[in-house]
Amino acid sequence: MNTVDPHSNEHSEPRDKNREANAIRGLMTASAKMREEIAKVIVGQEEVVEQILIAMLCKGHCLLVGVPGLAKTLLVSTVAQLLHLSFRRIQFTPDLMPSDITGTDILQDDPETGKKIFQFMPGPLFTHILLADEINRTPPKTQAALLEAMQERHVTVGTNTYRLPAPFFVLATQNPIEQEGTYPLPEAQLDRFMFNTIVKYPSAEQELEILVRTSSNMQQHLSAILNDKQILAMQDVVSKVPVAEHVFKYARDLARATRPDEPEASRFIKQYVSWGAGPRAGQNMIAGAKARALLHGRFHATSADIKAVAHPVLRHRIVTTFQADSEGLSTDDVITRLLKEVKMPLDNLAEHAVV
Repeated sequence: MNTVDPHSNEHSEPRDKNREANAIRGLMTASAKMREEIAKVIVGQEEVVEQILIAMLCKGHCLLVGVPGLAKTLLVSTVAQLLHLSFRRIQFTPDLMPSDITGTDILQDDPETGKKIFQFMPGPLFTHILLADEINRTPPKTQAALLEAMQERHVTVGTNTYRLPAPFFVLATQNPIEQEGTYPLPEAQLDRFMFNTIVKYPSAEQELEILVRTSSNMQQHLSAILNDKQILAMQDVVSKVPVAEHVFKYARDLARATRPDEPEASRFIKQYVSWGAGPRAGQNMIAGAKARALLHGRFHATSADIKAVAHPVLRHRIVTTFQADSEGLSTDDVITRLLKEVKMPLDNLAEHAVV
């Protein structure tokens, strides 16, 4: 009589697949609820909301660019409420020092020994969701302290290193109008943001609804949907979404096509782009495509997902030439033209997929 080991792979693999399938369904349900709850407070901005959710699921960070009064701060605080995460806001100013955001060592009395000891006092960086308001208004030294924390997920003060809480998600804002008294982020630091998200003006119908809502005293009560452990589990699920080889190649081709020195670069790129996107752009397009696929109810990433996240991934990684600026061509114009020139492969769902 044959016996089967209950701990064998034959039984564990179906259980693992069922567990992942349930996690994916839970993610889809939670994201749909979040969109409904956000719509109670924020009118429109569906594309911005989706990009924020995608970045969060990919362990990335977002740079929100928009004029004042478009509810960027309200959107971030609303997301924090729905996710049951800690939330801090830092208003960046020219006199802000790195220790103001990272924290510092304070000299205090030890009640047991009576001696003076240094005790670390955490700064506002120690939170799950951080809103860095007008990040380009603070000097490069403070910007670098924030961006190092974004990349390394820890803060070093003196000789000690302190881990930041997980998940850790930064939403930074910039005003595209006023440039006087600002410190623009260098391209190397911009590259640490997964998305550069443009917050646009509302439509006429949406603006009318905003006026109606804000003129009443009705309060919207939001309930938390996800906690930190659930978000970390969902981030793990996103990383396991299968991606076909032709989708990887499409992301690679888009990134390489932005570089004017590459042989495959078109005449248009050589004329209007001085510096193109690096390999991190392709990595972020793949990660964004995985998260977007799940948010749209699919278990695999497609070329269409790559195309959908191309603008927010590439717009801050392309440097246009003086000729492009003189002709009024923005990086978005360049990307739109690029998406037409680089052939998007057709998705064959039966094709073998790799993770």
